[in-house]
Amino acid sequence: MGITLGNPQSLSETHPGTHKFFLFCNYILLGAASSCIFLTLSLRLFPSVCGFFFILLQVVTIAGAVSGCAAAASGRNRWYAAHMVATVLTAIFQGSVSVLIFTRPSDFLGDLKSYVREEDGVVILRLAGGLCVLIFCLEWVVLTLAFLLKYYAYVDADGNGSTMMRRSAKVGQGEDLKDWPWPFQV
Repeated sequence: MGITLGNPQSLSETHPGTHKFFLFCNYILLGAASSCIFLTLSLRLFPSVCGFFFILLQVVTIAGAVSGCAAAASGRNRWYAAHMVATVLTAIFQGSVSVLIFTRPSDFLGDLKSYVREEDGVVILRLAGGLCVLIFCLEWVVLTLAFLLKYYAYVDADGNGSTMMRRSAKVGQGEDLKDWPWPFQV
C-alpha cells in the first residue's frame, strides 16, 4: 500500500495548470508511442526480433504514460515510483534508438528484415526516429512535472494528510532575531 500525501483533488485545485500539462504530455506520449508501433508494423507485418524489441519499448512507454496518469489521479507513492522508473528507462532507450535510427537507417532497416523498398523504408524509419526524439524530450518534461507535482503534494500536506501546512519559507515573525548580533539579523 502507498502513502497518500494530501488529497489528489486539492492538488489539482491548487496547481491546475501543472496537473493539466502533465496529463497533456502523457496523452501525447500515448499517441506518439502508438504511432511508432504502427510505423514499425508498416515496415514489416510480422516484425523481426529487432522490431519486436522496438515495439516492446513503445509498449513500455505507453505503460509508463498510463501509470503517470494513474499516479496523477490517485496520488499514491506506488504509482509514482512505477511511473518514474518506467519513464527514466524508456527515455534512455528512446534516445539511443533515435540516434541509431538517424545515424544508420539502412542497417536498422536490414535488421527489421523489411519487405518495403529501402528508400521508402528509410523515410518511414526517419518518421519513427522523429517520434522517438519527441518521446525522448517529452519523457524528461514528464519527469520534471511529476517531480513538481509530488513536491507540491508534499509541501501542501502536513503529517495528517490535510493541506494546512504553509508554503511560505518564512519560519517566524522575526521577533526572536532582534536579540541576535547584527550580522545574523536579516
